Amino acid sequence: MNRPRPRTLVALAVCLALLAAGVYTGVRWAQGRKGTVTLLASWTGREAAEFEERVVEDFEDTYGIDVVYQGSSALSQVLAADIAAGNPPDVVVVPGPGELLTYAGDGRLRPLDGLFAPEQYDEMWAPRVPGGNGTLHTYWLPIKTSLKSMVWYTGDKPTAPSAANPGKWCLGMEDGAASGWPGTDWIEDILLQQAGPEQYEKWVNGTLPWTHDDVREAWRTFGEMAGAGDRERAARLLTTGFEADCATTGRLEHQGSFRAGHWREAGGDYVPSAEVIPGAGSDAGAWEVSGDLAALLTDNPDARRLIRHLADPATDLPDHTVNRAATPDPGQDTIEARIDRTLREDGATRCWDASDAMPRTLRDAFHQAVLRHLVEPDTLDDRLTQLQRLTTEQRLRVCGGGAP
Repeated sequence: MNRPRPRTLVALAVCLALLAAGVYTGVRWAQGRKGTVTLLASWTGREAAEFEERVVEDFEDTYGIDVVYQGSSALSQVLAADIAAGNPPDVVVVPGPGELLTYAGDGRLRPLDGLFAPEQYDEMWAPRVPGGNGTLHTYWLPIKTSLKSMVWYTGDKPTAPSAANPGKWCLGMEDGAASGWPGTDWIEDILLQQAGPEQYEKWVNGTLPWTHDDVREAWRTFGEMAGAGDRERAARLLTTGFEADCATTGRLEHQGSFRAGHWREAGGDYVPSAEVIPGAGSDAGAWEVSGDLAALLTDNPDARRLIRHLADPATDLPDHTVNRAATPDPGQDTIEARIDRTLREDGATRCWDASDAMPRTLRDAFHQAVLRHLVEPDTLDDRLTQLQRLTTEQRLRVCGGGAP
C-alpha cells in the first residue's frame, strides 16, 4: 500500500482541524453559547461521563455557557505544566487539599469568598487558608466526597483477631502512576485509630515526625496485617489492581465507599475499621474521608458562575455531597444512607485522607515507600527517615465534625 507523503498528511490534518473547528463553532452558535469555561479534573471514563451528564450539561443549558472538560489521570503533572506555560484551566478539581494549599500560598488560586456559603459545610471541607499575601480566604469547594475507615465483608462480622490474618485480606496496590495509595490508606487509618485525631493532624501538618513511635507502630501494624516480607505475597499485592474482585465469603477489604456497589451485589456490609484494627486506642472511631475539590485559577466571570452552580444545593452532584443544605436522596439504600449520614451530620469526627492533604512530593514518596515496605519491612527506619527529610510544616484543618 502506498503511504501518503508527509506534506499530504500535513495538508489533510489542517483541513480536518479547520473542519472540526467549523463544526464546533457551528454547534456552539446553534446552541446559543455565549461564554466558555475550561475545566480540568482527574475523572475519566464512567466518572467523567456521569459528571458531564449530571452537572455540566445542566450548567450549559441553564446559563448558555460552554464547558470544555479535560479529564486526566495525570492531573498533577498536567496542571503544573499548564500553570508553568501561563495557560491554566479556569477551574480545576483536585483530589484533596494538599496541592491546593500550596497553590493558594503561591498566589495561584482566586478566592471563592461570596460565591457560596461556607457555613453549609463543616470547616474541614471548606476552610479559610492563607493566600499569596497571607490573607485568609476560602479557596476550594468540595463537590464529590467519599467515606473511608471501612472494612467490607460478607458472612460473619469481622473481629480484631480474625483481621490479624493476612490471608483474610483482599488487597491490591496497582493503580498506574498512583500505585501504593491503598497501602497509604491503611497506614493513615491505623494511625488515626491507634493514636487518635490530634496526633494524626499533627502528623499530616508536619509537626509529628515520621520517625515518632506512633507513626512507626502504624507502619508495623500494617506490615503484619498485609503480610509484608513474604516475597511471593508482596509480588502478588504489587501487581494486583485496587479494584480486584474481593466480595467472597470470609474475605475482608479495607476500602472506601466507592466499593459499596461491589459488596452490595454479594450481600456484603461494612464495619468501622476501628472495630478490627489491632491496638485501637481510646480515641478510636474517627473516620478518614476523601474529596474532590473545585478551585478557581482565573478571573473568568463564567468560571465564577460555574463555582456558584457547583455549590448550589439543588445541583445533582455525583456521589455523596457534604453540603448540609442539600436534600438527602430518598432513594438511597441502607448502606448509602449510613455513609451519607457519617459524611454530613454532626457527631462523627472526620479527618482528611492524610496523603491527599500532604504536599505532592511527600504524597508521591509515601506511595513509593509503602510498596518498598511490603517487600522489605526490615528497612522501615530508613524509609521513615527519608520521608521526614521531605516533610515541611503546614497549617491545615485536617479533622472536623465531632459532637454537635
